[in-house]
Formats: sequence, structure tokens, C-alpha cells
Amino acid sequence: MKPEDHSERTLELAGWPVRVISYKLGDTYHATADNVSPGANIARARGATKEEAEQSVLAKAAERLATTRVVPIDD
Repeated sequence: MKPEDHSERTLELAGWPVRVISYKLGDTYHATADNVSPGANIARARGATKEEAEQSVLAKAAERLATTRVVPIDD
């Protein structure tokens, strides 16, 4: 199987830059969210439609990023 309907976009979520990648594999849409700079995976989701998969991955990512501790850096 080859991925189809691939899309990628960058947005801000809970104050963090997030890249959302979605694609169709077989009959299922897959979506991943990562933090842009190092590209570490934050969340993954599947759905029957592209919108369903992306909504699910964004909800998971927002929940995880909201609990991420931010340490201020003094110069």
C-alpha cells in the first residue's frame, strides 16, 4: 500500500508550534502531530475521514502540550 492524500501544515497549539501530517493508507486516515524544531512525535491518531483523524490528533496534542512545563530562561 502507498500513502495517498498526504498533507502537512504548521500551526500554533497551546503556545507551541506544531506540525500536523495526515495521509490515507488503505481505507483509514492517519495523522501525527510533532513539535517542529526537533520533530519529536506528540500524538498519533486514526479515523475514517481526514477531518476525524486530524481533530483527534489535535485534541491529544493540545492535552499533552497544556501540561508541559515551561521553564523561563534568564539571560
